[in-house]
Amino acid sequence: MKAAARLQLIKDEWEESSLAEKDDALVYNRKLWSILVTSATSAESQLPQDIKNNIASLGVFIFKQTMTVMTSDDSNKLTSIININRAIAEGLRAQAE
Repeated sequence: MKAAARLQLIKDEWEESSLAEKDDALVYNRKLWSILVTSATSAESQLPQDIKNNIASLGVFIFKQTMTVMTSDDSNKLTSIININRAIAEGLRAQAE
């Protein structure tokens, strides 16, 4: 949820946010997704192959969308990343309970 919250703050304050603040939030999110994708798709992961594939595909989308945000300077491009992050976090939290 932290990544989604950071991205939401950047989106809400897009015009006031510096390039460094935007980059910091996006780098944090990329690192989080790198860890998630690497862990979920590793040979040691006991997830079903279709779940591994779906997480890998989401990761590719997130990485591409992140680049689009930075090159287009369009805060609305963050919406899909924020929504995916929140959905994943909610699903993981529900599983933990």
